[in-house]
Amino acid sequence: MKNPEPGYIITSTDDPPVLSGEGFSILLVEDNGDLRALLLQMLRRSGFRANGARNAVEMRDIMEGSHVDLLLLDVMLPGISGFEICREIRARSAVPIILLTALGEAHDRVIGLELGADDYIVKPPDSRELVARIRAVLRRRQRMSPEEQDARRDRAEFRGWLLDTRQRELTAPDGSRIELTSGEYDLLLAFVERPQRILSREQLLDIARGRALGGLERSVDAQISRLRSKLGGRGEEIIKTLRGAGYMLAAPVSWR
Repeated sequence: MKNPEPGYIITSTDDPPVLSGEGFSILLVEDNGDLRALLLQMLRRSGFRANGARNAVEMRDIMEGSHVDLLLLDVMLPGISGFEICREIRARSAVPIILLTALGEAHDRVIGLELGADDYIVKPPDSRELVARIRAVLRRRQRMSPEEQDARRDRAEFRGWLLDTRQRELTAPDGSRIELTSGEYDLLLAFVERPQRILSREQLLDIARGRALGGLERSVDAQISRLRSKLGGRGEEIIKTLRGAGYMLAAPVSWR
């Protein structure tokens, strides 16, 4: 695992949230595990729904299974570079893209913007500046006409259950509100954003890093057991155990 870039500036975990992300979904594509964890923690504390991917393959899987409001994309990725990913995304989607790179040359900034990126920020970014840039791009996005932007989806429905990702609320098929802990919500969100995909305990820990899972694989098992109980008598059918592989949300998910 690579170390974070020297001098990386991030708001202390003891500080109050920097700005409200208003529940927007941010996908961070960054191969540096430590830096990815720091950025995801900062984004989540700022009110964003933030998920991480290590490369283009993981990015595509997440984008196929869930709605993304903005892509925060590292340029220097192994295999397919951020520039190539930007070109690929722009050929089929208008999702906002902010390029994140250690390169500061004007030539690289021009390339990124010409490929369709909405903004470009050089690492190491100040956390407040990064959040402000994200909010500015999202504001410009909201001023577009409906024909110019993808529909915003905030509620995931599966087998009659409804997860409101803006309000962080789960509603049962009978209409009753189910109270979730932070860890249970984070796990359920990980599943509904990746339906019918096997997720190992290690992957679930990585997705929820910096949140309320305790950092141990056995804590994932305990959280899933409690989450199944809250999903009622068919909880084990909804979240299945794949022996030796991990867990899977067995139900299809529709977003609206």
